[in-house]
Amino acid sequence: MKDRQAVREAEFATVAELVAAVAQGESGALWRLEGVDRQLDANLVRHLPGTGGAAYTEDEVDVMLVVVAGGGTLTLDGTKSRLTPGFIGLLPRGTSRALLAGPEGLLVLTAHHRRRGMSIGRSTPAVAPEPCALHLVCARCHRHAIEADARYCTGCGTALTDRPASR
Repeated sequence: MKDRQAVREAEFATVAELVAAVAQGESGALWRLEGVDRQLDANLVRHLPGTGGAAYTEDEVDVMLVVVAGGGTLTLDGTKSRLTPGFIGLLPRGTSRALLAGPEGLLVLTAHHRRRGMSIGRSTPAVAPEPCALHLVCARCHRHAIEADARYCTGCGTALTDRPASR
């Protein structure tokens, strides 16, 4: 069995090479860590001039942000910060954040603890499922109710007493 440390490989790149490798008008992730057995996620992201997303909240991980080139504005929980090359900041999980690239665009490096992977399993529904109408059975003729909100048997007209709680 191989030593775990020996299996992992270092990843290297230069910002200049990454920027040169993409078209001038292209935005998005120019680089990201790829190793499978890593504890860290990191991305080098280019934002075109004047672009930015609406504010959102990251609930899962703290994010370290480093401005590599360009400039813009960071709004963190309503407080604005001017972004210039060399700016470094921690964006705590649970905070609302938005980036807006300035006229020269914005190139940022982000790093955070690797997110949990997706897993197969049952999830808990956010809202309890609607009760099934099939349990509504007429005590007299034993017919199943057709509608979920049935009050009377469609076969014999008997009142259905075992009804789900009203909605």
